[in-house]
Parts: sequence; structure tokens; C-alpha cells
Amino acid sequence: MRIVVPFAAGGATDLFARKFADRATSGFGQPIVIENRGGAGGILGSSEVARAAPDGYTALFGTASTHGVNPTMMVRPAYDAIRDYAHVAIVGTAPLVVAVHPSVPANNLREMVELVRTRPGHYSYATAGVGTITQLAFEWLKQTQNLDITHVAYRGSNPALMDVLAGTIPLFLETFGPLIDHHRTGRIRIIAVLSARRSTSFPEILTGEEVGFPGAEFGTFNVLSLPAGAPAGIVNSLNRTAMATMKDEALQRDLRSLAIEPVTDSTPESAAAYVQAEIQKWAPLVRASGAQIE
Repeated sequence: MRIVVPFAAGGATDLFARKFADRATSGFGQPIVIENRGGAGGILGSSEVARAAPDGYTALFGTASTHGVNPTMMVRPAYDAIRDYAHVAIVGTAPLVVAVHPSVPANNLREMVELVRTRPGHYSYATAGVGTITQLAFEWLKQTQNLDITHVAYRGSNPALMDVLAGTIPLFLETFGPLIDHHRTGRIRIIAVLSARRSTSFPEILTGEEVGFPGAEFGTFNVLSLPAGAPAGIVNSLNRTAMATMKDEALQRDLRSLAIEPVTDSTPESAAAYVQAEIQKWAPLVRASGAQIE
């Protein structure tokens, strides 16, 4: 069996997929090969799986980008995130976080917003690029709080992080993963978790909602999906194996060390409903941003 990761090797999605595959192999009773098919924001790999034979031997490790944002952003959709897949399970979630350079005098999201308001046009924030979930989430904050702040788009998360660490850009949106070591050493400070509840890995960090921002819930997720038309027996069998894998305590520890929350109770039906809800959540933010994938 092969699991297609629609992004380059070495990223958070690739790392999660490989950890999952290592522990799921025994449950599947056959080797699992991870294939990276990066390009076009995840579209190339996702469309490849959508066109694959629905025989249970090809699956996709999708994300909020491929199955939450891209469906609205694609001018000419290369795939339908609902109709073209038999979604097996949501296997993990990871909230976005707001981080600042240590020189920024803000310790939570409320303090950051008030700081930006005191100096309109002075502050800027970095993201991994136009149309990414990080940019869209911050645009929500800009719109709802009427903030005058500049977006600086980079080609990927790493160059953005380097400039934040250097103090060139004061604010940053990302998932926990790339920031954990820098937060622990004080080179960057995570001030908010954009989730309904605090992180189990960093319980001291307040959520956006706790300081007065209802609706500040944005993050990524990973969904395991087969091509549409896969037999129900195969989908259900794969779901049972996936959920058994996600209950592995060693895997859970590995994922939580990266601030990824394992999901252990997803069904094919709830996975499809989750994807649909994510599309609906991101759609107005995508349209308001004007971002498109040609």
C-alpha cells in the first residue's frame, strides 16, 4: 500500500505520515510506502490520488490546505474534496499559534491586539505565503478587530521563521511544531493558541477565546482518504486499523511532543462531515482575501 503525502519530504505532514505508517504496517499486514508528491500547494498529490484506482492500495494523507482551503481557492478545481474521496478517518489535529519576537511587549493575544492598535501601520506579521491557512487566520483577526498591520508573505515557513528570530518581523503565525525549540529557549515567545482549549503540551499558554476572542479557532488537520468508489468493506477495515494505530501510546507521545493531538474516534462518516465543515469555515476567508490558485 502507498500513502501519498502531497508535500515535500521533511515537513510536518510528511513526518506525521511516516510515524503513522511505521506503526500501521503490522495492522495492514503489508508494507506501507510513503510517496511525496509535492507541488501547487498540495494539489498535484491530491489530484493524483483522486484519479487512482479505488482498490485500497493508494491513500492520501490530506491536510487543511488540501481539503479545507484549496477547494475554494482553486479557480479550476483539480479535484472535489468531498465527491472525489472516500474519507477514512481524521487522524490528527494541530492548532495554529501566534508567536512574537521577545522584544514585543505582549504576553497574550489581547495584549498583542491592543499593542497593534496603539501604532497603526507600524507592525507586520509573517506567514508561509499568500493564501496559506496562517495568512487566512490572521486576516480573520485583522477584519474582526479592525487592525492596521502589514502582511509579509514568504515562500515557506522556514524563511519566515528566520526573519522573526532575527527580529526583522515581530509577529508570526504557525503550528507549534517548528516553534517548540525556539519557544523553550526564549528565542521566540508563543503567546496564543488558536483553539477551543489549551494545548496539553503547553497548558500555560492561553487560548484566544480565553482573552476575549470568540471564534479564534484555526488549525490544520490530517485526513486519511481513499479514492471515491473504494468498497465500503475496505474503507471500514482501513478505518479500524487507522484508529487502532492512533491509540498506540508511543505514537501518541511522539505526536504530542510536536503538539499534534491524535484522534482516536473518527469514523468515515464523521471524517467526511469534518472536511465539509472545514471547507465551509475557510471559504469566506479565502474569498475575502482574494487569493486564488490558477
